[in-house]
Amino acid sequence: MVEKAEEYLKEGGLSEVRVRCQGSTARIEIPQDELKHFFNGSFSIHSKGSLNDLVTEADHASEKAIFSVIQEAFPSHFILSEETGEIKQDSKIKWIIDPIDGTINFANGIPICCVSIGVEEEGKMILGAVYNPFMNELFFAERGKGATLNGNKIVVSDKDNLLSSCLVTGFPYQYLDTANGPLQIFDKLIRKAIPVRRLGSAAIDLCWTAAGRFDGFYEHKLQAWDSAAGFLMVEEAGGKVTDLKGNPYSPYQPGIIATNGKIHASLLNVIEGGNL
Repeated sequence: MVEKAEEYLKEGGLSEVRVRCQGSTARIEIPQDELKHFFNGSFSIHSKGSLNDLVTEADHASEKAIFSVIQEAFPSHFILSEETGEIKQDSKIKWIIDPIDGTINFANGIPICCVSIGVEEEGKMILGAVYNPFMNELFFAERGKGATLNGNKIVVSDKDNLLSSCLVTGFPYQYLDTANGPLQIFDKLIRKAIPVRRLGSAAIDLCWTAAGRFDGFYEHKLQAWDSAAGFLMVEEAGGKVTDLKGNPYSPYQPGIIATNGKIHASLLNVIEGGNL
């Protein structure tokens, strides 16, 4: 199994890759330079649903590498991935994968992008991993056991005033002309001089919220692969995650609010149409 997985990955251009088996799990070991070879070279880029909804050759190569290990080690598991969609299996375990979250950043040489993998068991997220090779940051969370960055425990920030918070958000590929939409909320916040950043990778937004770099994150239109690993990261770091109405969060609906918990009610009030 190890030999087959290594051969498959090397066929995809990762010459120094190694696969290790540890009991019932498998680990891929890839030098950083290998992960960056597409970033520093040339690759094909295509549009998907809209002009700026991009997919690159690297997205497909990353997905292929991830699939090869999962399907060799766990051939009966269900997989949901951004580029391929569903690979259905009669399994209580589902892998939710974004092979490159932040593809537009990647395609433009902006090193804020990552691989995001969440693992769901019977509808409940149990594991999350997000890796940005350009910053060498690996975020990992296991339900009930906390969240880490490169092996060190992380916790959310302790700010309790929305007006002094640092927030992060994202905007959909197509304009949402709705009441309390992305631009309306953004307008309310910046009119109060609240710093709102836009990084271009929801998985990194969530991980940086979990690590206390941001105090809160909100977005109106995500897919399951964008948030599956990251929302667990925030919860395991002591934060709070809901939908845009304050209900328990599910990655299968589009809206999300993720905060340190202390500013959650205030941010939710603004997103629901209230004033600061």
